[in-house]
Amino acid sequence: MLVRPNAAKRHLQQQQRANVADKKVAAPNYFGAEAFLVLACLTVSLLILPLVLPPLPPPPSLLLLLPVCLLVLLMVLAFMPTDVRSMATSYL
Repeated sequence: MLVRPNAAKRHLQQQQRANVADKKVAAPNYFGAEAFLVLACLTVSLLILPLVLPPLPPPPSLLLLLPVCLLVLLMVLAFMPTDVRSMATSYL
């Protein structure tokens, strides 16, 4: 059975169009029903639980310094200059 070159090209183009159409259809179904159910339950619990549970006592003042110290450490690390050449040679 001989296949003409034009027919083969047309067939490939139709397959590519079908693949693109399949990808467009699959994109809106990124999150399933289970994911929406979990997000809805999480939202409801965040809205209802603070109204039902008793208020907690304040944490110790020393514990309140922990997030501040972490923020300062991250800022120091973010703005610390690095020497890229020495980093690249150390892994070789």
